[in-house]
Amino acid sequence: MFILLSAAIAPGLALLSYFYLRNEMDTEPRRTLMHSFIYGGVITFPVLFIQFVIKEEQTFSNPFFINAVFTSSIEEFVKWLIILAVILRHIEFDDPYDGILYGAAVSLGFATVENVLYLLSFGIDQAFMRALLPVSSHALFGVVMGYYYGKGKFSSEEIQKRYIALALFAPVGLHIIYNSILMLEEYFLYAMLPFMLFLWTFALRKVKQAHEHLIEHLSRSNG
Repeated sequence: MFILLSAAIAPGLALLSYFYLRNEMDTEPRRTLMHSFIYGGVITFPVLFIQFVIKEEQTFSNPFFINAVFTSSIEEFVKWLIILAVILRHIEFDDPYDGILYGAAVSLGFATVENVLYLLSFGIDQAFMRALLPVSSHALFGVVMGYYYGKGKFSSEEIQKRYIALALFAPVGLHIIYNSILMLEEYFLYAMLPFMLFLWTFALRKVKQAHEHLIEHLSRSNG
């Protein structure tokens, strides 16, 4: 059991540490980040319950809509809502790169609990593939979400709502593509590999841009 839980939890903590250590200009309080991680973990249960009820009640008949559109949308919406309601106005969200960290923390909290439940059900044999795909993809969706939250918080009021909306719709769109590829079944790897390469490239570009925004933010603050 200990080995299984370690295999389930380690990828999420490793990825969160990676994005935390990439913050070269400042260090975000670890306690606040862990709270965000926990928030993400807690929301996993109501989201999975809603998904279970929708499937059991056969509310939607189209498998693509259920597995790709609905599942992706509700997961990203709840993560987006947690950041909007609890984290966005937090006093420690004080520079653009913090959005990356909080977005990744909430998403990885969600992915980690989901990973624990999955490995408890299907066994540790799935751990490596789960770390490569679901856990890392959730982290990257969170990075994209957090980037736009960071942009929005430190932008003028006229364009702030646009970035907050992008913080939802950009990861939802990426998640829908990801889940759509999973539905290809035995052929999914042919599409998943280039998509994951794109996703990592896109997310790391956002990390770089967030660093640039942070430098601009500190320059204005010191000026």
